[in-house]
Amino acid sequence: MMRPFGYFVHHQGRGHAERCAAIARALPSARPMTIFCARDDIFPPLPQQVDIVRIPSLFEATGDEATTMDWVPTPQTLHCAPLGWPGIRRAMRTLADWFDTADPALILCDVSAEVAQLARICSVPHVKVLQHGDRSDPGHRAAYDGAAGLLAPFHADLGQPDWDDAFRARTCFAGGLGVDVRVPEREVARQRIGIGADEEMILVLSGGGGEGFAQAPIGVGARTRPNARWITVGKVQRDWHATEPSNVEHRGWVEDAADHIAAADLVIASTGNTTCQQILAAGRPWLAVPEWRYFDEQHRKAEALAAAGVATVRPHLPSSAQGWNAALAETRAHHRPDRQRAMIDDAPADRAALWLEALADRLWTPIPSTLAPSLEPRPL
Repeated sequence: MMRPFGYFVHHQGRGHAERCAAIARALPSARPMTIFCARDDIFPPLPQQVDIVRIPSLFEATGDEATTMDWVPTPQTLHCAPLGWPGIRRAMRTLADWFDTADPALILCDVSAEVAQLARICSVPHVKVLQHGDRSDPGHRAAYDGAAGLLAPFHADLGQPDWDDAFRARTCFAGGLGVDVRVPEREVARQRIGIGADEEMILVLSGGGGEGFAQAPIGVGARTRPNARWITVGKVQRDWHATEPSNVEHRGWVEDAADHIAAADLVIASTGNTTCQQILAAGRPWLAVPEWRYFDEQHRKAEALAAAGVATVRPHLPSSAQGWNAALAETRAHHRPDRQRAMIDDAPADRAALWLEALADRLWTPIPSTLAPSLEPRPL
């Protein structure tokens, strides 16, 4: 029987869970997988050989935590490691017990520097899912440097300039991982979501990991192009001073975001990874506006998108009619749909699964004694 794979899934947003499900479906049916997550209701359908173990959140307080230890400094090798949290102890105990009893081939970490380091301390190989951002701090470096490999759910051309050749050589790039790369035809998508064939549609899209765009600038943009139909999907921050024209429609959270993207003439969206991959797969004109995230993740990703020539980037939504006109005109003028679609692999989950299986084989294939490194303990 194959050793199982483990998979730690961060429960904020949907992208982490969707990537996990895509990989689980692409792995051989003989490969068991155990998922560890603080939520078990965010996953698409999973194969029968996959189990989900619900663990306490590593960063959300429940009220039974000690509140007197904040004076103890957090070491630079850790990000979120408060003292006196029973939930964290239970989560880490669950993982450590599974490491001991399951004898796993590896665990994927998407994402937590602390879980990645726990796996290494427990002598379990880990694969770290790679994210954009300013992550040269000791905590991220420890997680990356100690990994058996790195998995990037995006194309290699969207890598950051500070990722050197050695870093990239350890990385499997899988553009489109976790999204359905089969994009519906524009006309079909419009019929599904109730948009006329000749209507101009501008889509404002917010992912599930944040609070969305503010209402007021969307209203300014809609007044700038009064003949276009502006549709928002996802969260919108309500502004008391916002005055919206009648060509704005808020649809909230929808299950058919891919249809909305395929139907749009132009997309305005932040730069969460799932959102990025869906827009690139559809090849739509894209005004990318990064949201605040830890380590400037979306800002670094926006820079990578601009450098690759697949999106027009603004630091925030335009604040005037002149600003909107300029941003929309630039987005249309610089649109490169073929370049966008080239960022998406034909079968990203299969690519990742094959790489993981090859990595597991390499990890657990005995090295001939003549080639093995010395295992003599080093003096402390």
